[in-house]
Amino acid sequence: MENNAALLVIVDSANVVGSVPDGWWRDRRGAAERLRDRLAERGLPGRTDPADPADPAEIVLVVEGAARGVESVPGVRVESAPGSGDDHMVGLVADAGERPVLVVTADRELRRRVTALGATVAGPRTIHP
Repeated sequence: MENNAALLVIVDSANVVGSVPDGWWRDRRGAAERLRDRLAERGLPGRTDPADPADPAEIVLVVEGAARGVESVPGVRVESAPGSGDDHMVGLVADAGERPVLVVTADRELRRRVTALGATVAGPRTIHP
């Protein structure tokens, strides 16, 4: 994969939100918004400022189901999957071409599908240390 292109970070919102038992199931949309806001404020832990041209990253939060319709904010693009969130994320990886991609999820089947396309993967603890 191309090393000079900005890293595309695709976050499986449902999987990451579901990894922390904080009552997210009572308000899935609100939980996705809190995750979006945390990513916009802090970026991806372990990386420098997402706006730093020396360490560029584009964060895409994929939402589905009850969380559809969450709006994008500066620093985090939110995409509502029209159907399966997993299928949408695989499509984003496929569309990235040679661009480096990191997918944040614990879903084994999704991990298998995106690594077959050349993406790297990290678990939810990347975001929820």
